[in-house]
Amino acid sequence: MFSERTNWKLAQNRFTEALERARAGGAKILDLTASNPTRVGLEYDSRTILAALGSERALDYDAQAKGLVHAREAVAGYYRDGSGHGERDVASNVSTDAERIILTTSTSEGYSYVFRLLCNAGDELLVPKPSYPLFEFLGDLQDVKLVPYPLIYDHGWQMDFPSMEKAVSGRTRGVVVVHPNNPTGSYVRAGEVKLLNSFCRAHGLAMIVDEVFLDYRVDDSQDNSGRDTRSLHAPSDRHSPIQRLGRDDKVLRPAMSFAGNQEVLTFTLSGLSKISALPQMKVAWVVTGGPPEEAAAAMARLEVIADTYLSMNAPIQWALPALLRQRKSIQRQLLERVRANLAELDQQLAGQKACERLSMDGGWYVVLRVPVTRSDEELAVELVEEKSVLLHPGHFYDFPSDGYFVLSLITPEADFAEGMSRTLRHLE
Repeated sequence: MFSERTNWKLAQNRFTEALERARAGGAKILDLTASNPTRVGLEYDSRTILAALGSERALDYDAQAKGLVHAREAVAGYYRDGSGHGERDVASNVSTDAERIILTTSTSEGYSYVFRLLCNAGDELLVPKPSYPLFEFLGDLQDVKLVPYPLIYDHGWQMDFPSMEKAVSGRTRGVVVVHPNNPTGSYVRAGEVKLLNSFCRAHGLAMIVDEVFLDYRVDDSQDNSGRDTRSLHAPSDRHSPIQRLGRDDKVLRPAMSFAGNQEVLTFTLSGLSKISALPQMKVAWVVTGGPPEEAAAAMARLEVIADTYLSMNAPIQWALPALLRQRKSIQRQLLERVRANLAELDQQLAGQKACERLSMDGGWYVVLRVPVTRSDEELAVELVEEKSVLLHPGHFYDFPSDGYFVLSLITPEADFAEGMSRTLRHLE
């Protein structure tokens, strides 16, 4: 009676069952997978946020398919002004016209619009691996086949362009890029941007770029021993992007959003969920860029898609400028948390030899590599049952083998320190 596109395996796995048993038994779980910023102890300006939602203008229904001009201009201003903590200078690099912006209730909805725009049923999109598991469900629901291309790790994450050439086919319509990637935390390097544009031009492909973590750049300039690696692997400028070990090519600065890419048809997705740490407000957007004729044709079709689903609710659109301004405080708090937890992790790892963290450029997550003595799922279950610590095994993110865990760096600092201490003692 149900469609094949929803024929998912819905039974709980051993990991989820173990977690539910532990919680039902009253165990206090140290959650090192925290992804909800509203529940990790941040200080929000609640009065301003709530007041912004009370505009009387929201009583009028103005059905603009792309979203209210007032709100879209606020998003365009975000790209001009940069992040809230003064570490992104986009003014000279990204000039985003509000008419090339479509507001959506989430990046997931934005993906669905773009997938529908580009793909017939059975067409293909190239997606990174490892990456966030959301893509699999979005592809199923839009009848799109997702073909993975690997991110390879060699003292830093790199896109595997030879594998991408092998993966492309006559039905490939685009390439999904996550900048920085979740969970690897790797930004796309400047040289990779050139190769991506050349690859897409050669095969007639569009680029779909997820930039939700763009503003959260981390200075990953020390290895696990605390030794400064900046002079070996990165420019000497204190504010430079972090290194790609063993490579001369610089990381594309987080300042350089793909929203300014004019080389090929490019759809850039982002939203308040990460930018202002307000996932409950349900505001996201798609910015269309590229050669003028192609971008204009894409926008005309996207506007029809958006109009078919009707515009997002008015109160949140009128509140958007104020909610975007909240990033000035929230991003500062989150970056302090991320950097503090990363330093704590490095300090604990320096006292042992079995585990190592992989380098990361930005975002909220870090990858821990551990000895392979059993499956990641078995180890995750042990940690929940015996140590009351919750980590995500790497296979959740399509890591190709065991030996990887993904940690959240926005977990409250005391919980993170204690959870890592328990984890490393258990592994020893």
